[in-house]
Amino acid sequence: MTNIFDQNLDPNSANFTALSPVSFVERSAEIFGDLSSVVHGHRKYTWAQTRDRSARLAAALRSLGVARGTTVSAMLPNIPEMLEVHYAVPALNAVLNPLNTRLDAALIAWQLNHCECAVLITDREFAPVMAKALDILKTQFGRSIVVVDVCDSEYTGPGEQLGQFEYEAWLASHEPLPQLEGPQNEWDAIAVSYTSGTTGDPKGVVTHHRGAYLNAVSNVATWTMPHFPTYLWTLPMFHCNGWCFPWTVAMQAGTHVCLRRVEAQPILEAIREHRVNHYCAAPIVHSLIYNAPESMRAGIDQQVRGMVAGAAPPAAMIEGMAKIGFDITHVYGLTEVYGPASVAVKRDSWAHESLSEQTRLNGRQGVRYVLQEGMTVMDPETMAECPADGVTMGEIMFKGNIVMKGYLKNPKATQEAFAGGWFHTGDLAVMEPDRYVKIKDRSKDIIISGGENISSLEVEDAIYRHPSVLACAVVAKPDPKWGETPLAFVEVKSGATVSHADLIAHCKTLLASYKVPKEIRFEEIPKTSTGKIQKFQLRERAKNAN
Repeated sequence: MTNIFDQNLDPNSANFTALSPVSFVERSAEIFGDLSSVVHGHRKYTWAQTRDRSARLAAALRSLGVARGTTVSAMLPNIPEMLEVHYAVPALNAVLNPLNTRLDAALIAWQLNHCECAVLITDREFAPVMAKALDILKTQFGRSIVVVDVCDSEYTGPGEQLGQFEYEAWLASHEPLPQLEGPQNEWDAIAVSYTSGTTGDPKGVVTHHRGAYLNAVSNVATWTMPHFPTYLWTLPMFHCNGWCFPWTVAMQAGTHVCLRRVEAQPILEAIREHRVNHYCAAPIVHSLIYNAPESMRAGIDQQVRGMVAGAAPPAAMIEGMAKIGFDITHVYGLTEVYGPASVAVKRDSWAHESLSEQTRLNGRQGVRYVLQEGMTVMDPETMAECPADGVTMGEIMFKGNIVMKGYLKNPKATQEAFAGGWFHTGDLAVMEPDRYVKIKDRSKDIIISGGENISSLEVEDAIYRHPSVLACAVVAKPDPKWGETPLAFVEVKSGATVSHADLIAHCKTLLASYKVPKEIRFEEIPKTSTGKIQKFQLRERAKNAN
């Protein structure tokens, strides 16, 4: 028998719309169209203008046959055009592929072929590498694509135009679509972003409209972000769609402040000039801010709220930001969960704790986002939840609406990632009695020395507490006696000095003797464009270290 609540109560256009973050742009343009949307050098747009430009881009892409399932790739820095592709491409139910601007030509070509890119929008600065990538794409993979060149007003360096269209002229030649619409099915793909590919080929992480919408809403709730925030782009938008913040800021009708370069001086100048009150960044970028000369921060008297993720933040970073008055929220996630999907929610009672204890509490990976259905620590073999004792180690796992569709053209990896009905992160952690999660290490970053497990993160945290240390990373070095021993790579702050013996002595005051690094190397540490340390390169160095 039919349930009475199913009778004549079907969904229709009046009571159901598939969730898509594109709707945030239309709302802000309709209601707050006169308010600032984007600031980039001398260029300034309102929400009405941003919506118009995005709708023109959508019309231009449609004229090329871009539609549901078509891939549009973007090789762009944090400029207005990168925001516009985040609004226009999903409006056509096409799939956005944001390219990492630090990749080499061969890897770019591989990704363009793998995701079956039809249209590429690229900035002139990247013309040399993109010209090589397009040549490889044609000669090795037999694929030719439409190329659109962006000539950014803030870029004055070299770079030829590679494509058939120049972005501004192309937009001007098309009337805007009457509306930026989302998909009929919210499960449709919105983006494909590639993992680093440190082992084998990169994986294409496919995300959907529903997840992007819900994570944008969760970002607002997590940060209690008010209407009309001023948000500074230090986080690359190619990094899992800027953690969904292109859509988050649109939801709140805020102002995007764009930066082509992530350096201390332009960051602090932008914060001061535009009264920036929100930004997101990896730990290394926060370190740039609190290690900058005090004179650079002069005149910044507004409350600035930063979000940190990308790696377990060292305690020294959290303490450093607190000392300069920046309020930092620690989030955790991966590309597979749209960027941040958990947060170290600050309880009011923590304000009464010492700074060191606040730092410890705030440095945890925390609890699931409000719209994420599940986050826990499990034994990956038995899929049994670990006790909330702060001791028993397991793997962090997620489930819910803020989890990817899967890996593009890789059913085996998708199946493995979702084994047991949960997404496996590969991060090892404990659950503390308050059910806040604390990472101990990546599974491959545990150092096993003489049968003892050593967390590289614990050792790094100790090293970061030395006042002369700017950046550090600890990896396993093969050892004939112990199997592995900790090897520390260290960058020293400008103008500071510290010796090998100084750091060893410092570590001995904070760590058990077997955890203290046997060797410290003072040299530049390789990092991604997002500030994440590339430990796979350091592991290779360690293997070859004498």
